[in-house]
Amino acid sequence: MALTETETKIQAHGTRSRRRNPTLESLAQAAREPWTIICVLILLGFLAMAVLSPMLAGDPLAINPAYRLKPPSLEMIWGTDHLGRDVFARAMNGARMSLTVGVAVALLSAIPGVAIGIFAAMNRTGGALVMRVIDAMMAIPAVLLAIALAALLQPGLLTLIIAISIPEIPRMVRLVRSVVLSVREQPYVDAAVSVGTGGFALVRRHILPNTIAPVIVQATYAAASAIIASAVLSFLGVGTPPDVPSWGGMMADARKFFQFYPMLMVYPGALLSLLVLVTNVLGDRLSDALDPRKIARSI
Repeated sequence: MALTETETKIQAHGTRSRRRNPTLESLAQAAREPWTIICVLILLGFLAMAVLSPMLAGDPLAINPAYRLKPPSLEMIWGTDHLGRDVFARAMNGARMSLTVGVAVALLSAIPGVAIGIFAAMNRTGGALVMRVIDAMMAIPAVLLAIALAALLQPGLLTLIIAISIPEIPRMVRLVRSVVLSVREQPYVDAAVSVGTGGFALVRRHILPNTIAPVIVQATYAAASAIIASAVLSFLGVGTPPDVPSWGGMMADARKFFQFYPMLMVYPGALLSLLVLVTNVLGDRLSDALDPRKIARSI
């Protein structure tokens, strides 16, 4: 039996509707926004700065007392610090350290945070005990806990990443647990349980996919927070060792000369602020694009 023209159009519309992915369409729309494009380009600039710093800048550790506190010149475009070191080279290498810490902390807080959060939501008895431990960890100021861990362990980049990641895990756990508790009450989860879907399969097919979007958004905020925390710890002298260039360490060295050479602190401070700003803006864009209410309206 041949289909009428109206039935053909309805069938074609239904096929297109089934092929649509509202989440991908929302992300594509967010990617076309001017602020998103600008932030991505700036973030790529920081990435290029971190990767190409050995080729584009001099040795950040080279000390030359004869050139201490020199103004910007063609040879050293941002001048030198109190030890005669190239400020531009140190700032570029500081970008590498900040990006490394941000990405590493985002991953190290997301992976265990997702696992613990799902366990706490799906297991009532064990989950209650886990959440009491999480509440106790969140009662301790994150910077204070990071300072204590950094002081107990051997100073270094790995120690700095671990010290910042541990305070970020409780935030991720609480987020994932709240999301899973909401998803667990949805009708499609009840339907999956009614047909005999096991615990692991239930988590893999229904629970985990619905937690990915908020975890990605929270990971961007964790990365921005980690970049600030690494600068604070380095400024206080409990972050990376002196032989590892960092923006926080540069600002700590420059505070003694701020009255006479303020740009020594302005350069790393401006880079730090810009990197945190674009990371937070991208997090906000992702949050808007992955908002379930917005996606539901587009269906």
